[in-house]
Amino acid sequence: MRFQRLFLAMTVSALFLGACTPSSGSSSAQKPPVTIGSTNFSEQVLLGEMYAQVLEANGYTVTRKFNLGNRQIVEPAIENGEIDMYPEYLASMLLFVDKNATAPTDAPGAQKALQTALTPKNITVLDPAPAIDTNGFVVTKATADKYKLAKMSDLTPIANQLTLGAAAECPQNAFCIPGLQRVYGLTFKDFKPLDPGGSLTVAAIDSGQVDVGELFTTDATISIKGYVLLDDDKHLQAADNVAPVVRNDFLSKAPADFKTLVNSLTTKLTTAELTDLNKQVNIDKKEAKDVATVWLKSKGLLK
Repeated sequence: MRFQRLFLAMTVSALFLGACTPSSGSSSAQKPPVTIGSTNFSEQVLLGEMYAQVLEANGYTVTRKFNLGNRQIVEPAIENGEIDMYPEYLASMLLFVDKNATAPTDAPGAQKALQTALTPKNITVLDPAPAIDTNGFVVTKATADKYKLAKMSDLTPIANQLTLGAAAECPQNAFCIPGLQRVYGLTFKDFKPLDPGGSLTVAAIDSGQVDVGELFTTDATISIKGYVLLDDDKHLQAADNVAPVVRNDFLSKAPADFKTLVNSLTTKLTTAELTDLNKQVNIDKKEAKDVATVWLKSKGLLK
């Protein structure tokens, strides 16, 4: 009888503990912490914040490492495991990791080519967004009127009289000085290293320190300031759709919902929406985290 009572007590205790102890197979236990990085301009911070909020809302612990620097800093950071993922642009990253590549002008082709280049680095590119953000070259309306500028090839006979202002990495970026020389035959009188599509570049254009400035095509400043965005008539720029890249060792630990969550966000983002989100941050001076939250809720990605 004593044995039966002891056995019964042990059985009840085991059932009680089993009911109160979280299962090792619970969703939270299966979700590894993720570190999200970004390069050093506001659109990247905004995109990183959007991914962070969606993942946090679904049980992931997120560490933010935003504004790390340019691609020369951030791409090695994902290779060496300092970060697990960050938002990229298909064609630009392709030519960064493979300088001999030919960047396709369509998103599926660019994604495939980039994945081929990233596979030896154990990195995966997830679904690209409809949103495209390429390098754009702008002039003031006064400069456009003076030199009759509407497209990039219009710069060919006068580039040696003009100063170009762009991000510091422009001399090495295949879509900046090397591409301008190769595709358009442009050699500028001078080059001023500025910020990547930011306030320093805008100020330099407005003050006349530079004649041609590089801004991102999703920058609402272009329309607000009345700048003339020169048409890329010889198609230097390629398929720079937004696409997150992720370390394979993280993906191997993460449950299937990680890709689903990230892709469901990316594939809803259009160029027009990204331009408007940038306006809210850069022109209206709203916090990136607040802008991200409102957009995510509007898409049903956050409650």
